[in-house]
Amino acid sequence: MKALVLAGGSGTRFWPVSRRQRPKQLLSLEGGPSLLQATVERLEPLVDPSSVWVCTTEALSRQVQEQLPLVPENQILAEPAGRNTAPAIGWSLRSMPMDERDEVVVVLPADHRIEDHDAFRRTLETAERITREGDRVMTLGVQPVRPDTGYGYLELGRRLEPESGLRQVLRYKEKPDQATAERFVASGDYLWNAGIFLFRAGRLLELLAVHQPEIARGLEAIERRPEQIGDLYPNLPPISIDFGVMEHLDDVVTLPLDCGWSDLGSWDALAEILPRDANGNVTKGEVISVNCQDNLLYAEEGIVAALGIEGLVVVKTRDSVLVVPKDRTQEIRDIVAALEDRGLTPLL
Repeated sequence: MKALVLAGGSGTRFWPVSRRQRPKQLLSLEGGPSLLQATVERLEPLVDPSSVWVCTTEALSRQVQEQLPLVPENQILAEPAGRNTAPAIGWSLRSMPMDERDEVVVVLPADHRIEDHDAFRRTLETAERITREGDRVMTLGVQPVRPDTGYGYLELGRRLEPESGLRQVLRYKEKPDQATAERFVASGDYLWNAGIFLFRAGRLLELLAVHQPEIARGLEAIERRPEQIGDLYPNLPPISIDFGVMEHLDDVVTLPLDCGWSDLGSWDALAEILPRDANGNVTKGEVISVNCQDNLLYAEEGIVAALGIEGLVVVKTRDSVLVVPKDRTQEIRDIVAALEDRGLTPLL
């Protein structure tokens, strides 16, 4: 099995720690390895680093190489422009040698957190077997632990293999409202869409040609004339693999993934997984907290001192301070947009 790690995201919801030149996947938010390094490390021994490919951006490729010295340099691909996941996956697969395109590839994001590595590998091993034996297209769905409105969902159909939990995917569901999310979880017939896919590389390229012919033609042109990628790649239609391919298929299957998964989509999500003190505060770095409750206080540099506050995220870096209610951390991208509008690019 090969792995394709998608590592081109900007991580705007973790501003001010996450920046364009140092996005979320390159950070060590809990201490220890970065999210990218942890993604590659937990694949072993199922996938050796020599069988890992990474799709990132030109701006981040050097840092990715430094963080992943065991991944061959020619397998760290730098997109000349961001065009969403369908072009990124298609281009990465076409970059693999022709004689390796019959192998199963697992595609996974670089910035997710998984608590139980053994459970993840067991599910991945089963998924690889099923994908290979039946030439399947598979997505791994996460067993919901709450009715979350921040995730897309997979609606499940027939049970295909009782011993493994293999299910048909009926359809993809966009992020629901609270009442709909509660109904989804109560039914037991929905999984969170984790954005993890398995397929034979050649099969996915065939499906891309059927459902996204413009992307396929563009990728073929790049393969014929790689020296022109800088001109050709930015013209590829920007579309996700979910919308572009997966939602057109009626034979996608899934396995439930129960491994302490989180997409770490916001500061509030980080606060849920880090240890809390007796007052419910999560702290990292140099922090003084007096009469405070249920906060995330994060000092990358210097010190954060807080008195009598509740339900806030306070983050201090060398040049910026963020203060936001915990239940509004998904809106931090609006701050990033405001900084951009004001021309404050050094802070981005």
